[in-house]
Amino acid sequence: MEDKDKEISRSTVEGQDEDQELYEHYRIEADKGQRSIRIDKFLTARLEATSRNKIQNAAKAGNILVNDERVKPNYKVKPGDVISIVLAYPPREIELIPQDIPINIIFEDEDIVIVNKEAGMVVHPGYGNYTGTLVNALVHHFKDLPLQNNEQVKPGLVHRIDKNTSGILVIAKNELTQTRLAKMFYDRKIERVYQALVWGDLKNDEGTITGHIGRSIKNRKVMQVFPGGEHGKQAVTHYSVIERFGYVALVECRLETGRTHQVRAHFKHTGHPLFNDETYGGNRILKGTTFSKYKQFVNNCFNICPRHALHARSLSFNHPVTRVHLSFEAPLPDDMHQLLEKWRQYARHKNITGD
Repeated sequence: MEDKDKEISRSTVEGQDEDQELYEHYRIEADKGQRSIRIDKFLTARLEATSRNKIQNAAKAGNILVNDERVKPNYKVKPGDVISIVLAYPPREIELIPQDIPINIIFEDEDIVIVNKEAGMVVHPGYGNYTGTLVNALVHHFKDLPLQNNEQVKPGLVHRIDKNTSGILVIAKNELTQTRLAKMFYDRKIERVYQALVWGDLKNDEGTITGHIGRSIKNRKVMQVFPGGEHGKQAVTHYSVIERFGYVALVECRLETGRTHQVRAHFKHTGHPLFNDETYGGNRILKGTTFSKYKQFVNNCFNICPRHALHARSLSFNHPVTRVHLSFEAPLPDDMHQLLEKWRQYARHKNITGD
């Protein structure tokens, strides 16, 4: 058996400071001597810790391709077949404790739930954060729902945003839906829009930032852009400037890919780190004057929004079951709203423009 181009997109560290899609992609080429065997059996034998039921769900969701064509679980593998499969991120072996924590659910049906997460909330339990997370809150929320296939409904993650990023997330309520959503993320069929306040006055009103993103060689907790593609994975961020304040700018970002810390790392790479982003150097005064009043103004802004100024504004996609197009939007939270008003007043008072 020959495995080629095996690609896995999943969390690689125990930390919770993440912003990424959660799926696994495998590409396997059957060797020349491969005997005829059902594809669900073939894949079960080759993918460790993946149940046959999960593989069958992937086939039902259209996530298994053979020579670029969708196949059913009973397809018989042939010599030389090129098989591609996308699987939802496997849940961690950790006890999920239900907790009655307030969360802002803006849509829910029997298959998905859309949440507007507040800044400061970790998405999933992990090392150092076993309680108080969004998943803990959702487990409590789901506890009174009818059983699905004799099992309690559990949150199925397909992406997550940083602890200190606010905004919209979609969570699956069953394995089949989770598998379909994972494929939709993989195929770039889910449109995500972020808003961020960044340091500096960007030269162009719109543009595209590219460059592979991977973990820094020096600091594994920080992501780094590798323009030559020598490390990491391809990342593409399209942006447009919404409003200029001279020393900072409000930008809208449309993610073509979903890498860890993509927006934060890409803007750091361009010399415009996010405002108050401690990890990527935005928590210092990077643009402006040397006057003490200005320094005090910026410090007041840091206090108003004591986190990196990033918000997952909207999410649009076709429902994984009904195929009806859905679009959700979460307005800027109060801390970012106040921060922008503060900068508007300053720019207006000083007659500062981005021209």
